[in-house]
Amino acid sequence: MWRNPKTWLFLACLLPLARLVGLGLGHGLGANPIEFVTRSLGTWTLSFLLVTLAVTPLRRLTGQGHWLRYRRMLGLFAFFYGVLHLTTYLWLDQFFDWPDILKDITKRPFITAGMTAFLLLVPLAATSNDRAVRALKRNWSRLHKLVYPAAVLAVLHYWWLVKRDITQPAVYAAVLAVLLGLRLVWWWRKRAGAPATRLSAG
Repeated sequence: MWRNPKTWLFLACLLPLARLVGLGLGHGLGANPIEFVTRSLGTWTLSFLLVTLAVTPLRRLTGQGHWLRYRRMLGLFAFFYGVLHLTTYLWLDQFFDWPDILKDITKRPFITAGMTAFLLLVPLAATSNDRAVRALKRNWSRLHKLVYPAAVLAVLHYWWLVKRDITQPAVYAAVLAVLLGLRLVWWWRKRAGAPATRLSAG
């Protein structure tokens, strides 16, 4: 088991959660621990989402197909941290006050974007298994393209949340633009009949 890279990746993906637990036990969550935890979980959700989207470009640019073995796990961890992020907001921040929550969703654009992004990830997580791949066939690939608008909405959620210094959300937006831009280039080359396995040096 310990020789399997997936085991080490799984443990590495749990480190952000372990860090939060450690900070909580050591009273290191700052003056507003609920906000700290909520934002940290949200940041890690977006980070895992972008890392998941980076797997295909990494595979195509390196020519190494083994990267695809880790995409499903990374995507599920993005959803896992998204669930924790949402749960923290619903429970610790809003105390399941559904009228206030619904008001937030409809009146605050960053929450609208975040909630929509999460809802788009739900069917992806639910179908991230071999049985769903076999059952949906070609529709599985079409369904999982929802990850693109989900990622865009997640970046917007973060961008609109930050009121002053937008440096960090801008970095995430730039990374997403590169990842989606590469896909657009490959799609255009495939449509035009040019080789699309990897980008040329130019």
